[in-house]
Amino acid sequence: MNIIKKTALTCLMAISLGASTFAVAEEAANGSAAALPETIVHVEKALEEVNKSDFSAARLHLKAARSSSEKITGHEAIVKEANASVIQGQIQSNKGDVQKSADELKKALGLYKSL
Repeated sequence: MNIIKKTALTCLMAISLGASTFAVAEEAANGSAAALPETIVHVEKALEEVNKSDFSAARLHLKAARSSSEKITGHEAIVKEANASVIQGQIQSNKGDVQKSADELKKALGLYKSL
């Protein structure tokens, strides 16, 4: 009888562990899928604000874009390059250079949309 109980307990634990692993993997995939459109929206809004020379609002959107881009999984090289462009756009907007900032953000936007 003890063998049956131990076997049943082991099977239940294995099923539970498998289900929780699947849930974590599914949550990670959904997080990545939601992060890409969120990042694109923030970069687009930052680009609009930079073109209006509203650098404080652009700074907020760029910060949010960088934060949400950390959740994107897959295509690491493209994401890394796009993040670098966002950072350069942020640096240029801090300097007050509308044209260079807009160029970097357009580049980042194109890279994110290619994913």
